[in-house]
Amino acid sequence: MKRLIEKGLMFGNLIEVSSPALIERYNRAMKHLCGKETKLPDFHIDLSGYSPEIGDELEDDLYLNPHGANRQFILLTTAQKAAPLLNIQFSTSRGILTQFIDRNEVQLFALTARDAVAGELQNSVYAVDTPVKLFDIRQVTVEADTIGGHVADAAKLASLIDRFRAEPDGWRDDVLIAEMIGLAKKTGDVTRVPITLPAMTFEQPNFWTSHFGGVYIFRDVKFPGAISTLDWKSLGSVPIGQVMDLSLRNQIADWLDRNQLVEPIVQARGADAAAILRQKMDFILVEAADTLNIEIGDARRTELRKIAYKLGSALPEEFLALAALLRWVEGGGEWPKITSEHPAYFYTLRAKPGKDRDLVNMLLAELSPMDVRQMFIVHKDLFYASYAKWSDRKKTYVADFLAREYQVDKEGARKALFGPEPGMDELQRPQMAAGPKPVRDVVGPWGAVGRT
Repeated sequence: MKRLIEKGLMFGNLIEVSSPALIERYNRAMKHLCGKETKLPDFHIDLSGYSPEIGDELEDDLYLNPHGANRQFILLTTAQKAAPLLNIQFSTSRGILTQFIDRNEVQLFALTARDAVAGELQNSVYAVDTPVKLFDIRQVTVEADTIGGHVADAAKLASLIDRFRAEPDGWRDDVLIAEMIGLAKKTGDVTRVPITLPAMTFEQPNFWTSHFGGVYIFRDVKFPGAISTLDWKSLGSVPIGQVMDLSLRNQIADWLDRNQLVEPIVQARGADAAAILRQKMDFILVEAADTLNIEIGDARRTELRKIAYKLGSALPEEFLALAALLRWVEGGGEWPKITSEHPAYFYTLRAKPGKDRDLVNMLLAELSPMDVRQMFIVHKDLFYASYAKWSDRKKTYVADFLAREYQVDKEGARKALFGPEPGMDELQRPQMAAGPKPVRDVVGPWGAVGRT
């Protein structure tokens, strides 16, 4: 992983904590949340305040995330909202934390100037020890305060001020006045500068979790379903209409089509389909050459073309199908029939615009694992796990490519591959439709097709 770290592809944009004052605040917050402290003279933290160095020190990567169910967080600065979120257990956690910081940035900026802010993403499930408990998670509530309790004290002071104003003899109540003065010394004038950090609740109908090998749960769609990376039977009895695993490609393709969650790359608005297909073909060639122990040189496109000639009839089916689709895009070939039974099928798709775009692209990354760029962008846990198993030759190629082609313009690359970020109108909950449609056997890039 060293080359990924050096190129900023792993642990990039973490917040450095090195001043004694911030370390002291962090330790107070740690003590408050998990009863532990660090002895490190400096370390780095992510969006949630988790530090990989402290995780190594304590030999506990979940010191802020007990049982992986209710993530706790420590905010030392609002700049953490630009940091990555490590050790993700639920796909929604990053979005929830960034929204919480964005909506309360002014208050958090003032509060973190005097103390650390600690909080928790509460989802009402305290331990996910069986798959069925995942389906009890429907909302996540974020609650936070400074370690010194400034928000709670401000709320108490505001209540006392209301009482002082309401009681005719309040100005004679020495105990009340003394308590107000004591709290005001800590909170400041809350009548002029209110301190509020209200609890915020977020709906969590559709999400991915790393529990039980990895599970995708979609409840807020026309035809709810769950997709497991392990055998679907391992989930046991769960309260959802359709349960699948990654080996059931036809069922997944049909389910995606019926819910209108995906679109062919060649039809996607604003997408340079030819460029995207060529890059996917390059990744497939690198994987094929690496498997056959063929040197790839600097892996530029000219070198990869030579490898394609060398492989000849041994070229992967995925490569041949995408090449045929590329010929059609460029006007020099017939439309290839690529159904969901074909190994290239999921390489031809991307998620449709909407609130579940990133989650669907995450699922597609699992179904098209040779597209390492998409995997890195939308499913970093899977990328790092896959990277650890690659040869040194492929690790070098992928790290160099991502540093050269992705790091220089992350937003531009994401927009080119997946389209614009979802707008507020797309984040509205869609209407639920009743009644399942007949399941079709095979799905093609333009929708369902029957068997011949």
